[in-house]
Amino acid sequence: MQPINILLVEDDKLDVIDIKRSLDKLNIFYKLTNARNGEEAITLLDEQISTGHEALPDVMLIDINMPKVNGLEVLEYMHRKEELKQIKRFVLTTSGDRTDKITAEKLGVSGYIIKPLKLNSPSAMDAFNLMIDLLNFKKN
Repeated sequence: MQPINILLVEDDKLDVIDIKRSLDKLNIFYKLTNARNGEEAITLLDEQISTGHEALPDVMLIDINMPKVNGLEVLEYMHRKEELKQIKRFVLTTSGDRTDKITAEKLGVSGYIIKPLKLNSPSAMDAFNLMIDLLNFKKN
């Protein structure tokens, strides 16, 4: 059984721990790679595309507010790359800014989740959709 390959683009160590806990509660087999900023994420994706040694992520969780290259810039990069269009992308942020949400939606995100990540909250529909996607990957 293959793990669900998740790329978390997050610079806050406490948020990384919180996300791991939330994922562990789902009882799914996953591999989590953490890029500490958008620049690291883009470099990692470029290496995966060019070498083919590692599988591309199934799912990405991307914070918006990060140093160097922010989450929206990562989404813009991914939007331009045909090889990356099949990756499920979820924005995970403290920003409730409507402009950020509209921009992210135009760049093909599957959901816009306001931190903290609560996968079992039906009121947070995008988080619930992430949980469903993860469980569907588990079945495949």
